Amino acid sequence: MSFDWLPHYAPLLLQGLICTVKLLLFAGVLGFAAAVLVGLGRVSRRRWLSQACLAFTSVIRGTPLLVQIFLIYYGLGSVFAGWPAIRHGFLWPYLREGFWYMVIALSISTAGYEGEVIRAALLSVPRGELEAGQAFGLHGWSLLRRIWLPRALLAITPTLAGETVLMLKSTALASTITVIDLLGAANEVRAETYRVYEPLLFVAAGYIVLTLCIERVFRIFERHAARAFRH
Repeated sequence: MSFDWLPHYAPLLLQGLICTVKLLLFAGVLGFAAAVLVGLGRVSRRRWLSQACLAFTSVIRGTPLLVQIFLIYYGLGSVFAGWPAIRHGFLWPYLREGFWYMVIALSISTAGYEGEVIRAALLSVPRGELEAGQAFGLHGWSLLRRIWLPRALLAITPTLAGETVLMLKSTALASTITVIDLLGAANEVRAETYRVYEPLLFVAAGYIVLTLCIERVFRIFERHAARAFRH
């Protein structure tokens, strides 16, 4: 086992690592925002909204992520390519790249899974805490922003950390639609050097380091959020 190829391919692997981190950040932020909306929709008293969000989560959780990626990349990609208003518009330089289709797919998948987690967290908040907030004059958006949602998210912080780690591992599927992420870069190294195991071991180490960073960030967030909520 030799890593003499590493100095030559280090820029490519660094590019793949940066791409993986960008996928995680973009999809994490967009997916979480969408998940909050889905979770709120699931607990809504409007039956049509609740049922629509239930249908969305059922479809997303019932289909493989790889199928969703292919449908979005090849399906939406074909539609956008054949739509002159988009093809000749300012968004086309972005919409012709697989990176953004991967961001969309990961965001939608995250919204489907985390939306149900947030729904359960919202329902788990003790009714007494909400009534206490109402007694202090908090209603509607104020109650949601200051008590209900923060209390729910604090309870599921470890679960969100796990979902983020799963999203990180899902970014490896980006290489199936020509995106040079960390695994995609390793595949190029393997194809050019005929080294089978060394690039994969290097990639595995990279994912482990990123996972440890994610867990560390969420632990810090949980500690500070708990302290802030108590005060």
